[in-house]
Amino acid sequence: DARIEEFVYEKLDRKAPSRMNNPELLGQYMIDAGNEFGPGTAYGNALIKCGETQKRIGTADRELIQTSAINFLTPLRNFIEGDYKTITKERKLLQNKRLDLDAAKTRLKKAKVAEARAASEQEVRITQSEFDRQAEITRLLLEGISSTHAHHLRCLNDFVEAQMTYYAQCYQYMLDLQKQLGSFPSTFLSNNNQSSSTPVQSVSTPSVLASASASLPSVSNSIVTSGISELKSSSGNRKARVLYDYDAANSSELSLLADEVITVYSIPGMDSDWLMGERGNQKGKVPITYLELLN
Repeated sequence: DARIEEFVYEKLDRKAPSRMNNPELLGQYMIDAGNEFGPGTAYGNALIKCGETQKRIGTADRELIQTSAINFLTPLRNFIEGDYKTITKERKLLQNKRLDLDAAKTRLKKAKVAEARAASEQEVRITQSEFDRQAEITRLLLEGISSTHAHHLRCLNDFVEAQMTYYAQCYQYMLDLQKQLGSFPSTFLSNNNQSSSTPVQSVSTPSVLASASASLPSVSNSIVTSGISELKSSSGNRKARVLYDYDAANSSELSLLADEVITVYSIPGMDSDWLMGERGNQKGKVPITYLELLN
């Protein structure tokens, strides 16, 4: 129904009304349910936090679609409906001119009478001229394909960058949500008519972190193994390889470049998701999910 509606609006040259996408709908349902349970209850509060994160992901999804449409889909569509149609039309016309020329040459070979031969020669000259003209037009159009390819390559790069931004945003949103859920106490009192002595187990922060790490294609399992625990419990330094680029959010953090090796160490009281990193005379907090511990 939504596609039909968008098609109708497009044909009428009118903008389709804005509607919630799936993550935004899920987020709204979670927020509504959380308010029904009660924002003051643990489960209701957690639902609201999850719903807010889903809506943020929905906004990022909307931005990805808009950016992709402008930077990738629209140029490709313009080419297919414009230049490509013209090239296809001219190539088909060239094929027809070639067939006409072949037919004229065949008639010239078969001509026996002088008058018929003269007429056939005149026909060959005309069809040859038309074929040459059409071949030149087609050649010029095809020569422009290389610049078109270069343009669409840039469009493809823009599309990939938009995807990278989208997935980085979603990952950061989920990390923030994980921290918020991890701040809840280990046990909650029941929200319903159960006995007050019945605990409800909280979300396990380490398991969420492990799941998030596993979803990244090249994140080493060392992020959630004993290497981090050993480093946290000691005051020594370790070398770590950077898995992805990271832009520092503020002056307390250290920007990272993929594949570089830095020195890391733990400071008492620091958030469990961060380590201190050093590169030469530069230092700052770095997220452990971006690192692979060495030695």
